[in-house]
Amino acid sequence: MQELYGTPDAALEEFAPRFVAWARKNESSHRCVVMVRGEVVIGMAWLAITQRVPHPRAFERASGDVQCVYVVPDERGQGLGGELIQAVLAWARELGLERVTVHSSDQAVSAYSRHGFTVSPRLLQAEVGQGRAG
Repeated sequence: MQELYGTPDAALEEFAPRFVAWARKNESSHRCVVMVRGEVVIGMAWLAITQRVPHPRAFERASGDVQCVYVVPDERGQGLGGELIQAVLAWARELGLERVTVHSSDQAVSAYSRHGFTVSPRLLQAEVGQGRAG
């Protein structure tokens, strides 16, 4: 993912175990779909699940947010990202999520649009932190 975020702060050897620990710690709220060719991971997609406040007509409520759909550069342009998006949406349907959102990069908007994501005038955001480094 260096092509998205520039030079990493930590080497892969440092990042990988920290990431694995993060994934284990957050497995109740984040689900991952992994795409493998042979024994090599070539893509992944993450779905964050948030429990929503109950209301009188639906006590159990949850929504999802697609966080990181990634395909390694050498495998792009073959529709694999779309397959990952479809897998995440299928998972969201199985989980009974009310809606799924995504904060997309400019170049990926069309991919999400092809798979049913639309712009909503009611979904607003406020950037309150420093965001990603870089």
